[in-house]
Parts: sequence; C-alpha cells; structure tokens
Amino acid sequence: MENRIMHPDFLLDTETARTLYHGWAEKAPIIDYHCHIDPKEIFEDRRFDNIAQIWLGGDHYKWRLMRSNGVEERYITGDAPDREKFQKFAESLPRAIGNPMYHWCHLELKNYFGYTGVLNGNTAEEVWRLCNEKLQNDPAMSARGLILGSNVAMVGTTDDPCSDLRWHEKLAADGGFPVRVCPSFRPDPAVNLHKAGFAAYIKKLEQVTGRSIATVEDVRAALSERIEYFDAHGCRSADHGLDYVMFRPVSDEAATAALQRALARGQLTREEAEGYQTALLVHCAREYARRGWVMQLHFSCMRNPNSRMLAALGPDTGFDCIAVTDSCAAAYRLMDALEAEGSLPKTVLYSLNPADNAWIDTLLGAFQSAEIPGKIQHGSAWWFNDHRTGMTEQLTSLANLSVLGNFIGMLTDSRSFLSYARHEYFRRILCSLIGRWVENGEYPADMETLGALVQDICCNNAKRYFDL
Repeated sequence: MENRIMHPDFLLDTETARTLYHGWAEKAPIIDYHCHIDPKEIFEDRRFDNIAQIWLGGDHYKWRLMRSNGVEERYITGDAPDREKFQKFAESLPRAIGNPMYHWCHLELKNYFGYTGVLNGNTAEEVWRLCNEKLQNDPAMSARGLILGSNVAMVGTTDDPCSDLRWHEKLAADGGFPVRVCPSFRPDPAVNLHKAGFAAYIKKLEQVTGRSIATVEDVRAALSERIEYFDAHGCRSADHGLDYVMFRPVSDEAATAALQRALARGQLTREEAEGYQTALLVHCAREYARRGWVMQLHFSCMRNPNSRMLAALGPDTGFDCIAVTDSCAAAYRLMDALEAEGSLPKTVLYSLNPADNAWIDTLLGAFQSAEIPGKIQHGSAWWFNDHRTGMTEQLTSLANLSVLGNFIGMLTDSRSFLSYARHEYFRRILCSLIGRWVENGEYPADMETLGALVQDICCNNAKRYFDL
C-alpha cells in the first residue's frame, strides 16, 4: 500500500511553511545536544543484524505502544525471536492513529530505507526483508554512517560521573570521524540519595576518586573532581533528573546526617532528602557556571508506578508517567539564590507536565542576562510531549511569553541511531506554525528574516549556547 502522508510537504500546510522548511530548515545541521546513545557503539561503528534490533532493542515508546495493544511481554522485552517481535509491533502500529510513533516510524522507513509504503501486519515481511538487506549490506547503515547521513554536527551523550570516558577519548583522537561527540555529566546517583542503589554508588564514587566519603563536603569534593575530569574531555553540559525541583537550604551538619542515614540504608524524611539534594544541586550549579557549562533540569516525572512490573523488569523499561508537582516556587528560589551570588549557569528547564509551560516561560524572563540571548531556556517538548500537539503548545507558549527566536530547538533524548528523524518532525511542525502566523498576517512575509530565524532555532542557537 502506498504511503500517502510521507510526501515532501508532510505537515507543511502553507506556502510559507513549505518555503521555510525546504529552503532553510531541511538542510540545517543537527545539534543533538541531549541523547542516550552509547559512545562505545559510535566508536566501534556498530552494525545491526535486523530492524528489530535497531527499532525495538531499547525504545520505550514502542514497548508502551505494544503493551497498550495487548501484546504479551515476551514479544516486547522477552525472549521471542526478533522476527516475531517485529511482527507484533507492525500489527500494533496501525492502531496508533494520532500517535507521533506512527509518523516517526514512517519517516525513518522513508529516510533510511527508502520504503514509502505503510507498515502493518500484512507488509511486515516485505519491510523486514528490505530493511535487513540494507542494514546488512549498505556500508552507510552503521552507527557512524547513520549519524553522518543524518547531517549531525554534534552528539551530546549522557554519562555517569564515574565513567572513565574512554570511548569519548577514542572518538576525540579519531581523525576519521568529523562529528563532535561530547559527554554530559549526569550526577543523579550521587544527588538523589532517596533512590535505590545510593549507598553502593557512593562506594563506587569513592573508588573512582580515591576519596573516603563521610560528609556532604566529601561528596562535593568528589563531584568537583569528576566535573573537572569531564571538562577536560570536552563536556559542555550537565543534566539532572529530578522528581521535582526542590530548594531547602540546610546546614552541612544536617546534610551530612541525611547522607549518613542513607548510607546506613535508613529511612529519610522528605525534608532530610531535600536538604541534601539542595546542597549538592547548588554546589554543582556553581561548578557549571565557573566553566560555562549548561545545566539541564528535567522534572515532573513519576518513576515506576507499576511495582509489579518494576520487580519483574527493573527500572527504565517504559512504565514511567507524567507527575503533577509544584516545582515553580522552588525553581525560582533556587535560581534566585544562584543569581544573587553570580553563580547561575545557563539553564534549561524541562517539565514532563505540559501544564507547567506558562510558569516556565514567565520565569525565564526574570533571570535572563546579557551573557547570551536566551540564557535561561524552556527545553524542547520532552518525552510524552514530543508529539505535534505538545511541540506546538510549547512553541506557542514560548513565543507568547518569551522570545522564540532564541530557542535552542529539538533533541532526540533517544537511544536509537534512527531517531534523528525526530528533528525533521520538529522542523516541519516549527515551519508549519510560523507559516500560519505569517499567512494570517501576524508577521511580515520577510523570508530572509524568517529563514534566518528558523535556521537559528534548528541549529545555530544551540551551537552558540553550548559553545561548539
């Protein structure tokens, strides 16, 4: 069956949108400043045996879609053969009308495999054979080839503070791969002391730094050492995954007491945990500001609400959801405390709850500076919001309440080498939105100005923001 939606003007519903996309957005390089790709796979130029490996191997979006269609877990994360897993996914996809997964999958099939049909249970064998033949025989279908073929200029991975960054070192020394691959500092295991595995992680941090950790100041010193190590390896950004933004300043004695209780695997009150987390978050922010790094804060995610499946499969297997949290007051107090002492780094705020768009966009304007246009950013529509409605709402709110032209644009936040199609999806939505404003008479049809603005949002703003 011919695919009648993935045509060159997909989502581009005005002449202005089509001109902006094809003239400026389409060929702009990709700055993928936040993803979860393994740098080892880039260095080793991994190849994939079949489409199920590259599509279903670690994609929580697809797993959730299959579960919602009643597919047994053995075909999702279990031991079923790859061909059978792919069949179950292909049978599920046509039910997902209105879901961005439908668009992403067909964009990926078109862009990387040249398939312009429709994926469903009946065409699964045809798609399986076509994709596998290309994956196995086309030299460009390796990890590096997919990155280069997608016009990616920078990849920002997400890295544990204890990592030796060996694969980043190898990539930096490899003159044959022109794409910049930067580590990003993710100190959650050392900051979120109420999470499982905290005590074991502190022991690991002791081993890596050669420091004994008994006080909050010891943790600060260990993280500062690792931040310095990451900085020497080209790190430009840090990322914090928080249940909610907290700001509860306490004495070092109180923070140390919470640390020691957590190390002894004792129960902590919310207030005790927040005091320790605040002490580390403020310290890290100061370190980032000194080095010109970007601080990314992700919040309002409810992790692992399904305790039965958490016990069966572990975390990060596709069972998280949006949380309703009150992060507004704490976010402004945190930023105010850092601003007052001249230690507020470039900051990107991402809430998983789209109801937070407006307060984030007004908070931005309270802490901007001449350091760089858009020093404080409202991050791209994230995770459960990276669909057409979510992106349009985030872009519209940012335009209404701040300065859209300074936005640093899209990221994949993905483990897949095919996810760069999501940048195309975002760019088409962006051009569609701007095109409607222009053709409604809300902005002049000055295509040179508009084209430059679109290119800035797609690429140039992020390049400047991350000092690339």
